[in-house]
Amino acid sequence: MELRDYTTDNISAADAKFEAQKIAFAPLAFQAARALLELGILRKISDAGDPGLTREEAAEQTGLSAYGAGVLMEMALGLRALRLHPDGIASGEERFVLGKIGWFLLEDDMTRVNFSFVNEVCYQGASALAESVRTGKPRGLAAFGAGGKTIYEALYSLPEEARKAWFGFDHFYSDLAFPQALPIVFAEKPRRLFDIGGNTAKWAIRCCKHDPDVMVTIIDLPGQTAAAEQNAGAAGYGDRISVYPCNVLDPAALIPQGADTVWMSQFLDCFSLEEVTAILTKIRAATEAAADIFVLEPLWDMQRFEASAYSLQAASLYFTVMANGNSKMYRFGELTRAIEQAGFELKAAHHDLGSHCYSLLRFRKKP
Repeated sequence: MELRDYTTDNISAADAKFEAQKIAFAPLAFQAARALLELGILRKISDAGDPGLTREEAAEQTGLSAYGAGVLMEMALGLRALRLHPDGIASGEERFVLGKIGWFLLEDDMTRVNFSFVNEVCYQGASALAESVRTGKPRGLAAFGAGGKTIYEALYSLPEEARKAWFGFDHFYSDLAFPQALPIVFAEKPRRLFDIGGNTAKWAIRCCKHDPDVMVTIIDLPGQTAAAEQNAGAAGYGDRISVYPCNVLDPAALIPQGADTVWMSQFLDCFSLEEVTAILTKIRAATEAAADIFVLEPLWDMQRFEASAYSLQAASLYFTVMANGNSKMYRFGELTRAIEQAGFELKAAHHDLGSHCYSLLRFRKKP
């Protein structure tokens, strides 16, 4: 898979200066896009179709002043979210029409999920990024008045909209890879599967639907296991899905014995590479030589499109400033090496799963 060549700098000086201005005004540009969405301006212009709307018409339809609608619509031209209708220019009447970027802001699921996540979870605390880098602590979490050391410990104390956006972001990407991952994981008919970092039990429930005999144990923090247990029961699998509340980073915490398959979906990116090795060392002590260890992750150097790689690089900053201060979205080689250092070897790598290019890595103990 070929991404942009990060070794070259072929952009012209004029284009580079323009890109620098985009960065300088990025917070205002983001808030302008948020206002265009929340105030209904983009939707009204979209609904108007090819003729578009004048600023006065947009103002009337949204209950705004012509000034307020106008400044946002002019900024939308700079964002390329709107364009001017050529016939309107010829007649002296500016008419604004939805652009391709505007369509993606309105209609694209990935853009909506990312936008909501940044707005509700990351935006308030993002100014603490430099301090988070200096200290190795998620200083942005203080924006929520959260007392937890990490966002995972504070998750259920966050405002409802932030919590909703967090789960929406967390599930949106990995869930789309599940249909392709299931037959790979169940190729050798696992009977007891440990889902470490099982969160709300989505994967565990999918496993029980896929195989009528498998038993699943979800290992996660107490707040998450309580929600997972409730969801498993509501889905009718309370007898086959159990929970094991555990902080895997606690030196005193041990992973239970008995799994023939261990599953971690978008879990290891929540930890530093040193912590990844420590977690896998615990897993090695708890599993037999024939146990399969499956890791599902979006690796930024395994993406088909540059936009996907960029999104993952940006998501790393969320981990720095909001989540834990020391983890990120990893490259294939660095994550694999951290797991191998715990005494495992890579047996198979399945890339390009789902519409967001997840990688499913299968490990076993080294002989």
